[in-house]
Parts: sequence; structure tokens; C-alpha cells
Amino acid sequence: MFTLYHHPFSPSSRFVRLIIAEYGADFHEVLVNPWERPQKLLMLNAAGTIPVLIENDGPALCGAGPILEYLDETRGYAVADRRLMPDHPEARAETRRLVEWSLGKFDFEVVGHLVRERIYKQAMPRSAGGGEPDSSALRVARANIHHHMKYFGYLVASRRWLAGDRLSFADFALAAELSCADYLGEVPWANEDNVKSWYARMKSRPSMRPMLSEKVLGMPASPTYADLDF
Repeated sequence: MFTLYHHPFSPSSRFVRLIIAEYGADFHEVLVNPWERPQKLLMLNAAGTIPVLIENDGPALCGAGPILEYLDETRGYAVADRRLMPDHPEARAETRRLVEWSLGKFDFEVVGHLVRERIYKQAMPRSAGGGEPDSSALRVARANIHHHMKYFGYLVASRRWLAGDRLSFADFALAAELSCADYLGEVPWANEDNVKSWYARMKSRPSMRPMLSEKVLGMPASPTYADLDF
């Protein structure tokens, strides 16, 4: 049994939840507000960041990258053709590159701003930076998302899945990020039909259904959020 320290609208945490579900494992969840850095979390991860995953009485696995590798090494071979890491070294490198792009660059330039300003700040005390959204941060995110969507559109137009011919960790990393932005109605779907079609396939997977039912208190989801035919 896994224990996952996470926040429902942390994109990296969502990624881990998706791949745990894809590998057919169960987990007990511990909800953490990322801005609070509680002592229990710091004892597990000195960086005070989420996600953190623990299997039984094992050590804490900190961050989406190490968790990805652990799940692949301990569960990947057991699921045969459903393994989310390709066999060929070049394909593995491309998968890791796009996971890093989604959870790193795309999050830093777009989704991280949207989630912090529009979701986290609602619950954060002013002493921790809560309050009204920073309009300049939102403006930057809304400008940057178009460049990323064009690149993702190019990839999925020329490949069956984001990183190549097979479903991989890369698809779930991008789906986790987009799901947070889509809840807020911040994804310009009308401009990128290829990404929209790819994301519709991702939304139809059973691993995503629990996530698409989650809500932010006082903030309804966008009309497209849980709709498979959007």
C-alpha cells in the first residue's frame, strides 16, 4: 500500500495519482497545502515539496521524477504492454524529456502561475501570500500557453501519442498539467484541435475519472472540464 502526500490541484501530484492508477496500485492519501510546509512533511522531505510517496515502511520518494522511476522499476515490467516507459533507449529519453517539459517548463511558465494565483491564493492566509490574484502573473501565463499548445499540437499531429507510438508517462504528465488549467477554463482549445483530440482520449481513461469530479470550494469547474465530448 502506498501513502501519497499531495494536493488535489498540484499538477505533479496529479501526475503521480494517474500513474499509480494506471499501474493498478492503491494508495492512502494525505492532503497537504503546499504553502504550509507542515512539520510532518518536512520530516519526510526536507525541501517541503509535494508529491511524496511512501510504500509500506519504505523510504520517502520525493518528487514526480523519482516517483516515476520507482513505479516503473517496481511495477512497469509486471504490466507488460501497459508499461508507461518505452523499451528503446531513445524512446525512453524522449519520454523523460517531455515529462520534464510538462512538469517543469510548462508548469513554470504557465500552469504553476494559474494554479497559484487562482486556486492556492484563495486558501492561503495573507501572511503566506494569499489574497487577490496577481494580474501580471496571469497575463504572462495566458500569453505563454499559446506557444506550448502549438508545440504540443505539432507533436501529437505527427505521432500516435505525445512521445511516440505508445502511451507513456509523457502523456500523463501533460494531461495532469492541462487538467488543472482546464478546470479554470484557461486552455485555448479552439486554437489547437490536435491537442484537444489527444486530450479527449486521455480524459476517457478510467484513471482520470476521479480527478475530473474534484472541485475547488466556491469555484465551479469550466464547462469543458469533465465533458468527454468537448
